[in-house]
Amino acid sequence: MNPTTKEHINEIDNLPEEAIVTATKHIRDILALVIMHSEEQAAVVISDAQCPLAVALTESYRRSLPSATFIDFDAVSAAEVFAVFKALVPKDLVVLIQTTSFRLKDFRVRVELFEQSLKVIEHPHLGRMPGREGIYYIESLAYDPVYYRGVGQALKKRIDQASCAVVDSGGERLVFDSPLEPAKLNIGDYTGMKNLGGQFPIGEVFTEAQDLERVNGRVRIFAFADCSFTVNKPEIPITLVITRGRVTEVIDSTPEFDQVLANIRKDEEEVWLRELGFGMNRAFSQDRTVSDIGTYERMCGIHLSLGAKHGVYKKALFKRKTTWYHVDVFAVTHLVYLDDSVVYEKGAWQV
Repeated sequence: MNPTTKEHINEIDNLPEEAIVTATKHIRDILALVIMHSEEQAAVVISDAQCPLAVALTESYRRSLPSATFIDFDAVSAAEVFAVFKALVPKDLVVLIQTTSFRLKDFRVRVELFEQSLKVIEHPHLGRMPGREGIYYIESLAYDPVYYRGVGQALKKRIDQASCAVVDSGGERLVFDSPLEPAKLNIGDYTGMKNLGGQFPIGEVFTEAQDLERVNGRVRIFAFADCSFTVNKPEIPITLVITRGRVTEVIDSTPEFDQVLANIRKDEEEVWLRELGFGMNRAFSQDRTVSDIGTYERMCGIHLSLGAKHGVYKKALFKRKTTWYHVDVFAVTHLVYLDDSVVYEKGAWQV
């Protein structure tokens, strides 16, 4: 751990009070409607003060969880953090507010906490979202259960029943001529799930083709995850040509995107297209972006993944030891079809 000096903290330009008020409202909704936290359950908030967004979120949690234990990650030892975790009991809550990502030797923080049957809210990589992006992030924490659960479950039902899908990115069509894998949900409803909580913000339904080689066509992407794990938005969209599930041609590429493809081909030989993600978070769009890829992945619209790696869906084509890459790319999303029905149009899901 690297101690944070008072001088460093004083250099941080905090987000305005109105942003903290908004974040507090959203966090209270998450605690009540998503995490279902009660006063009888203990809560521990571990945070740092190395960026304005981390400072603002910590203050919002102080207002939302007045009886919680608050720990400055940069002011304690790993042993002290472990001792706090050990004292918790199942269904207690741990909140992680991180400018980057907390490292505790080989301790995989969220995984280990879930194994202890604790509830977890994780806010990582906040330092990647300065200024206006911090405001967008706070807006993305808003939880509308009618929207997320209603639209999310409806999308899953349509995906699970569909025999094909099409992504129209403005004159280019990417065709999934295959039934899709059973969709997975990240909509703030953990009913029947072993783990309660995860990384926030939420808002996604994802799947992929059951037969990856029956994905063909073209798709225009307006942003992608570059080699620094940040959102890279080229001046004009890049067109990917997909043949039997692989990227076979790239039009209007950039040096940064070429490097992404070169890295994948170096280790995996071919560039596969796998995930078909239905992002639901209305705080993010093609025009309202944040730099952190794990956050922006929830953007309302379609995102895809390049590379053979996908931990959720196992395919006979791939062996876990030889799959290395899962690179998110974001499609210009005009229309989305499941079978012959339009499910996305004019910037919103239509289910």
